[in-house]
Amino acid sequence: MRISVSVTDFSWPGGQAGLVDNLVEVAKVADATGLDTLWVADHLLQTAPGSAPDSEMLEAYTTLGFLASATERIRLGTMVSAATFRAPALLVKAVTTLDVLSRGRAWLGIGAGYQEDEARAMGLSLPPVAERFERLEETLLIARRMWDGDTSSFTGRHYRLERPVNNPLPVRRPRVLIGGTGPKRTLRLVAGYADACNLFDVPDRGKTVRGHLDVLARHCADVERPVEEIEKTIATRLAPGESSEDFARRCAEFASWGLDHVVVITAGPWRPEAVSVLGEAASLVAD
Repeated sequence: MRISVSVTDFSWPGGQAGLVDNLVEVAKVADATGLDTLWVADHLLQTAPGSAPDSEMLEAYTTLGFLASATERIRLGTMVSAATFRAPALLVKAVTTLDVLSRGRAWLGIGAGYQEDEARAMGLSLPPVAERFERLEETLLIARRMWDGDTSSFTGRHYRLERPVNNPLPVRRPRVLIGGTGPKRTLRLVAGYADACNLFDVPDRGKTVRGHLDVLARHCADVERPVEEIEKTIATRLAPGESSEDFARRCAEFASWGLDHVVVITAGPWRPEAVSVLGEAASLVAD
């Protein structure tokens, strides 16, 4: 079982200097205590529950590039990027650059996108739902080709790339996580293209999660792919005052549902002490 920390709130005290200092400290603690990945939300407006839309929010890939230089081993990714907010080649190039500069630690976390208010406010593209999934699938195809060094032209329904050069190539092909639980489109794309999926901690003793995993297994069977190849992650929240032992017990329950990786958020900005709790839990549940 792997444990990761997801940074969604940047409203640390102390203004811009406090934001930078606290972000670096949280990243360094996560890196030193054995957490698997440091994720950041990919939004231009703050969307964390309980936060004001105009509170502090950093652009995701600039942030991850900065954190690559402040850390040594922890993996880095977004949870998750909306496929339509960037041109596919630009997104692939950003993830490739992160992988090169971090020496092989980048994820591509991606989804179809859903934040209509943010898109309207910031002038971002968010087409109708069916088109978002078409564009997501084409982006995944483009990523696969560019990471293979294939510079031949690509013509899809929505994107046309004449010569998608990607030099330098990544140190290793970034792992792809697709966020979302839609049974007809999202989990089908996970089966076809992803290394990992991201589910949500619904308080029903695992019934919903097991249902999603059953659907994913059927999609994998359709494409003749072992479902075991896909890393199953779940997003959950660290409760105030929760101990490392208590959290480790929750991780054991998640594992009994068929999950491999726990991605943790918290109310408000992360504190180093809370990240240390996750690190201690990670040592308790290490494979």
